[in-house]
Amino acid sequence: MNEKLSEPLGPDTAANVDNTTKRDNERDSLFVRANLKFQDGGEEGQVIVRNLSEGGLMAEASIQAARGTRVEVELKNIGWISGKVAWVAERKLGIAFDHLIDPKIVRKPASEKDDIPYYLKKLNRHGEKIKIIKY
Repeated sequence: MNEKLSEPLGPDTAANVDNTTKRDNERDSLFVRANLKFQDGGEEGQVIVRNLSEGGLMAEASIQAARGTRVEVELKNIGWISGKVAWVAERKLGIAFDHLIDPKIVRKPASEKDDIPYYLKKLNRHGEKIKIIKY
């Protein structure tokens, strides 16, 4: 069940998958800062991402968030990803992304150049892959 989806995950798929499906996504343990903001315009702040998969992340945060809250997370080398708070426990929270991402991109050193111009990265708020066609 590790197929790549070409279409965005629906609201019932990303945030409400069962435990079996959640465990199918390979998790990547890491320690990286990310920005978090609430889509309704609430508090903004930094979180520490502790593990990351194609479909979501677990982070430590001092920001208070309720389960089901719509959020956006800015991940290094990817940009802003929208999602929903799937669970909250003490100072940790889980976020289920609306779209699948490639978690390996977050680990890429910032000095490595890619073919995506800065202005396209800003437009790519949902982490979809952009294919650059060179003429």
